[in-house]
Amino acid sequence: METISSLSDITTLRSHARHNIEQGAITASYSADRKTVIDLLNQALATELVCVLRYRCRHFMARGIHAKSIAAEFLIHSNEEQGHADQLAGRIVQLGGEPNFSPDSLTSRSHAEYHVGDSLLEMIKENLIAERIAIDSYRELIQYLGDQDSTTSLLLKTILAVEEEHADDLADLLQGLPTKM
Repeated sequence: METISSLSDITTLRSHARHNIEQGAITASYSADRKTVIDLLNQALATELVCVLRYRCRHFMARGIHAKSIAAEFLIHSNEEQGHADQLAGRIVQLGGEPNFSPDSLTSRSHAEYHVGDSLLEMIKENLIAERIAIDSYRELIQYLGDQDSTTSLLLKTILAVEEEHADDLADLLQGLPTKM
């Protein structure tokens, strides 16, 4: 266990804060490779944006007897994925990077694919696959960061919890549908 003597004294903290102030929140104690973190966050951003578009499309395309409640769930997930994208973009800017919203390379940067699906069952399955991809991606990124960037790690853990909730919601929807539709 670390002792209080391993903490910086007030004078040292104040002195360090005055150096490189143009870097905003990034201080000398930031130990992650910022360029790599920004690149990884831009991949996560692309993944979230693809998910927003896929969920939004499926919200409008859902048809059938079960469609109304499932379409409503797709819209909720789309809005939450947009919130994740916004959070990631904000963190990228905090790290001194530029969020990449370019539609030209969006699907090539995304971990998840954009498949619409012809039936509610296919739509749910494809969304669940995408959520499972996001879950593993976020877990790997959190593990990669370790304690080098606690703020980004905390953000990713918060997003991960919602992605896990989405996966549970979709698995529940799958169980509630007939296997032949």
